[in-house]
Amino acid sequence: MPLDAPARPAFLLLHGWEHHRPDGHWLRRLDAQLTDAGHDAYYPQLPDPDQPDLQAWLDVLDERLAALRGRDVVVICHSLGCLLWLHAVARRPGQVLAARVLLVAPPASEKVAGFPEITAFAHPGATAEHVAAAAPAGSRVVASDNDPYCPQGAREAFATPLGLDTDILPGGAHLDLEAGYGPWPAVLQWCLDPTVRIVAAAPASRADCVAAD
Repeated sequence: MPLDAPARPAFLLLHGWEHHRPDGHWLRRLDAQLTDAGHDAYYPQLPDPDQPDLQAWLDVLDERLAALRGRDVVVICHSLGCLLWLHAVARRPGQVLAARVLLVAPPASEKVAGFPEITAFAHPGATAEHVAAAAPAGSRVVASDNDPYCPQGAREAFATPLGLDTDILPGGAHLDLEAGYGPWPAVLQWCLDPTVRIVAAAPASRADCVAAD
């Protein structure tokens, strides 16, 4: 590689509550696709996903970010992983933690607070300034218009108060394996090109994924 060639980005995938990296899930597929394409992708199984401890998850995130220091890091979060990221951002105000971030199906704090197992993740306290500083190349929210874990809508709960770009997808519920998000080409395309808009997984692909898995 020429000395002046830019280093390829590294990708960090953060999952949510009760997630055990199941076969077929779009995060697991994305990890494999990025790796197969020659990229450095990291998809850690966060400790005790059924009874998560916020500090333990933050420790894993900090360790991974420290290991990737000096790289352009692209972070893709799903569900509770989004609140994990926002807690990390709020605890390190003004620090650059990644190049860019995708927050997929973030759950509303009011819903999270209703589950004793994950109450600590609610209300991360991140501001628009925190989020902008943490990922200078930008952060984006991707959510459906009928997510039961964010009934007021992700635009209202996250994108508008945090000043974030948003892609709202019709009828995708929590954008998880149950909803057929399996194959999701648009997320891989965004990983490689941040100007790509995130669109829903094709209905045929979603049906095939549910049948296969």
